[in-house]
Amino acid sequence: MADVELRGVRKAFGAAEVLHDIDLKIADGEFVVFVGPSGCGKSTLLRVIAGLEAPSGGEIRIGGAVVNDASPAKRGVAMVFQSYALYPHMTVYENMAFCLKLAHRRKGEIAEAVGEAARILAIEDILDRKPGALSGGQRQRAAIGRAIVRQPRVFLFDEPLSNLDAGLRVRMRYEFARLHQDLKTTMIYVTHDQVEAMTLAHRIVVLSAGRVEQVGAPMELYQHPDTLFVAAFIGSPKINLIAGEIVRGGADHAEVRLASGKTLRASVDARRAKAGDRVTLGIRAESFELGDGENAIEARVKFVESLGSATFAYAAPPGADEDLTVQLPGDADVRPGETLSLRAPAADCHLFDAEGRAFRRLPEETKTRAA
Repeated sequence: MADVELRGVRKAFGAAEVLHDIDLKIADGEFVVFVGPSGCGKSTLLRVIAGLEAPSGGEIRIGGAVVNDASPAKRGVAMVFQSYALYPHMTVYENMAFCLKLAHRRKGEIAEAVGEAARILAIEDILDRKPGALSGGQRQRAAIGRAIVRQPRVFLFDEPLSNLDAGLRVRMRYEFARLHQDLKTTMIYVTHDQVEAMTLAHRIVVLSAGRVEQVGAPMELYQHPDTLFVAAFIGSPKINLIAGEIVRGGADHAEVRLASGKTLRASVDARRAKAGDRVTLGIRAESFELGDGENAIEARVKFVESLGSATFAYAAPPGADEDLTVQLPGDADVRPGETLSLRAPAADCHLFDAEGRAFRRLPEETKTRAA
């Protein structure tokens, strides 16, 4: 196993710079997920770590050693691709054994390594099949098995679940988590699916336009996003964003006037805000409560989704550019056309300035004193 460190890593294709001064440390045995929208540079960054792309600047260290000039085979990494990249004319066993044969390993040693990987992945019964006779999930397991037999110091996964249907993706997320628990190897995983990121990662690296927006544990990013971009990208359903302007702000709160004229309060450190500043309120779907009182707004229900354990209402507040998504109990009796009174506790409101920077949310004990 090995740690991975990136120091000022850049990558340009001609005049187009796609990675900008990436600094990142990944601990030995950590499961880190790179997440971001299409074109943000996450797959390019993974390929740079793997040695499939040469960096335009900066330094890459694996296990403490600089590997900028090392070939992919010499870096001690194994990469699993979105397309599986299995040899179609070989059986699963032959695909998994191929790299070991190239390394001139003994037949008994190869059989033992392939057998152990197959046991871990529960694919012993498909070793004699060719890729064309496998399901998507079986192909993915075979591709992972081929990586496991190499006993790499670092596993690299490039959107490995994107070709699978929704139900199989859920099952394979569990398989990846179990695999990491079994192998305890450093894993770097790329996805555009923030649900995968939230469920798998020890830490998430959020990328935007080739830059690191924020790094942190899943719930840290969910509860304390540094930027509007991170808040909007992390979380399902997407956070509700409501435009407004500062009425007044202080060390323990901000008062924000919405387009409807309604004023809401957020428990944030707003000392840098001035009256009239344009801001954006962020409120998670599950933070709304039904009821009147302080921090309540009205919204007309346009559509309702009843999912059994929860009901989602999509409702339009006066003057807002976008509908709100409101998560309610599964037995909530809400119907289209109805007007809801929705209360958003000040402690659950995020606030962002015109540049998208978050105002610091207060610690729980401070929120209690300010309430």
